[in-house]
Amino acid sequence: MSRRRLRAEHATLVVVGGLLVGFLVVPLLALFVRTTALDFREGLRHPLVWPALRLSLLTTTVSSTFVVLLGAPLAWTLARARGRLARTIETTVQLPIVIPPAVAGVAMLLAFGRRGVLAGWLYPAGWSVTFTTAAVVMAEVFVSAPFFVQAATSAFRRIDANTLIVARSFGASPLRVFFRVALPMAAPGLVAGAAMSWARALGEFGATLMFAGNLPGRTQTLPLAIYTALESDLRAAQALSIVLVVVAFALLLFVREVLRRSTERPEVPT
Repeated sequence: MSRRRLRAEHATLVVVGGLLVGFLVVPLLALFVRTTALDFREGLRHPLVWPALRLSLLTTTVSSTFVVLLGAPLAWTLARARGRLARTIETTVQLPIVIPPAVAGVAMLLAFGRRGVLAGWLYPAGWSVTFTTAAVVMAEVFVSAPFFVQAATSAFRRIDANTLIVARSFGASPLRVFFRVALPMAAPGLVAGAAMSWARALGEFGATLMFAGNLPGRTQTLPLAIYTALESDLRAAQALSIVLVVVAFALLLFVREVLRRSTERPEVPT
């Protein structure tokens, strides 16, 4: 095959792939091109912005804490387990990644709502968690936990089994092995998973709207504030969208850097 034909085929592949890159990049660039510095500043002064920002920071911090504290032991168990039951649980945990957020919201209403299947046990006095800040946290945990569990499980599976065997042979208990060996060795993957989970919680919209509502200062997070601002002030919606895009981009750079450094760490000679 001639060099000219090789170059032509390579150029064809580049152009075809570039079409998708352009389709993904142009809308993001439009956010910045169509927003002036003045519009951005004025948009950030909208009364919806700062309450939504404070609420999002609060709820995502709480939800990410729950995800890490509960997800790390689950991921460790799944990484070490064998058999059909473990694989079924792992698939079930990943299910919120692929189901529509609106479906997640309806499912949470039917489980934890005032008339949900757990209502008699959770709300004997008639109170309900729906349309409260706690409901926002629950929705964020539901949609973001699979991202952390998936990343943490993969990180734990990459640990050399011989290292764990040596630790156990020296008399370390399972909990000591988990805290003193597994967590430090899997730390880069856990940090990356926690960052992706936090980003997913920050961008959550559908499940929060269905389960927690859109109440300013109470359940209205940044994505819901963007949705509301579109009806009255496009500048506020653009400003908040730019903030979320910048945060997401910075977070992806952080995750890539963490994973890059973890792969470049020299192995300790044995």
